[in-house]
Amino acid sequence: MVVPVLVFAVGNESRGDDALAPLLARRIQEESSGKTDFIEDYQLQVEHVTDLIGRSAVLFIDADVSCDAPFHFSRITAAHDNSYSSHAMTPAALLHAYRQVYGNDAPASYLLRIRGYGFELGEALSDEASANLERAAGKVREWLADIPTMGE
Repeated sequence: MVVPVLVFAVGNESRGDDALAPLLARRIQEESSGKTDFIEDYQLQVEHVTDLIGRSAVLFIDADVSCDAPFHFSRITAAHDNSYSSHAMTPAALLHAYRQVYGNDAPASYLLRIRGYGFELGEALSDEASANLERAAGKVREWLADIPTMGE
C-alpha cells in the first residue's frame, strides 16, 4: 500500500546550503507517524512520476538563492517548461509529465523553497541557512498536521 503523503527533498549535501532539503526531510522523518514517505535525490528526473502514483499530497522541498528568507511555501500545478530536457526538472514540469504519462492530474502538490546563500562544493551549511531551516521545519510540521490523508 502506498503511503498517502510524500515529502520529496531535492539537494546535495556536499554543496553547502543545498543540503537544506535533505537535512529538513531527515529531521521531519524522525518525527513522522508513518503516514508520510520521504524521498531524497540530487535532482528531479522524469522517472520520479512513478513516485507520485496513489498519493493524496506531495511536498517538494529545495534550497533556493532567489526566494525571500526564511522560506517560500506555495501550492504548485503542472506547467510545461524546458527543464524536462535538461539535467534536472522543476516540480511543475514533473507534474506536467505525470499528466502526460497517466492522463490525469498529479496529487495536490506544494513547494517549499528554503533560502540558501552558499552552494559551492565542500562548503558547510551557513548559519543563515541553518536559521532558515529551523523556521522551515515548523512550516512542514504545520503542513503535515493540516494535510488530510486518505481514510481520514
